[in-house]
Amino acid sequence: MKKKIKIAYLLDNTNNWILKNLKNSELLKKNNKYNSKIFINVKKIINYDLVFILNYTKILKPSFLRKNKLNLAIHSSDLPEGKGFAPIQWQILEGKNKIYTTLFEAVEKFDSGRIFEKDYILLKGTELYDEIRYHQAKLIIKIIKKFLNKYPNIKSKRQVGKSTFYRHRYKSDSKLNINFSIKKLFNQMRVANNEKWPSFFYFKKKKFIIKIFKANLKNS
Repeated sequence: MKKKIKIAYLLDNTNNWILKNLKNSELLKKNNKYNSKIFINVKKIINYDLVFILNYTKILKPSFLRKNKLNLAIHSSDLPEGKGFAPIQWQILEGKNKIYTTLFEAVEKFDSGRIFEKDYILLKGTELYDEIRYHQAKLIIKIIKKFLNKYPNIKSKRQVGKSTFYRHRYKSDSKLNINFSIKKLFNQMRVANNEKWPSFFYFKKKKFIIKIFKANLKNS
């Protein structure tokens, strides 16, 4: 009997949006080819054939990368452009609707490994945070499935072009300028998380929080 390929999916507690979609996907269904498991604790991942690092927000030590055969990271930009943090939010704030996601080898140098797969979502410009994350998660799963269908006959290419970097986003980045129109502020509002980092503004020394939802026009 052929030995199953051991696959680990590494996430952290802050990324429920990918966890929910991953659990409901075909990637975790039992089959004769793969033995797949989700991990939150990085220390438990040892001697795996493939490790998919899915929006894991902590820095991984080189010693971890050496414990497994192939470590693969997912990043929502057209690498080498848009390395760093919160790439999908920054791109939306730049006015982009075509958002790439790249599957690449996780190496010691930040977001610099060889590229295996790349695909994109095309947003309409009206999606809010949860919708954006839903489309992002579906694309990630699609890319992983595409990679696994080829594995082990996989090809990669080095990153070519100028690298650009995005900084961390903080709760303070959700602060709205009340002198701007809603139209100008809309992208900033749609990338805000209503629960964790909602949009807010100050007026007459008071702080006000804004949560944005899409109305159902049929019932409005």
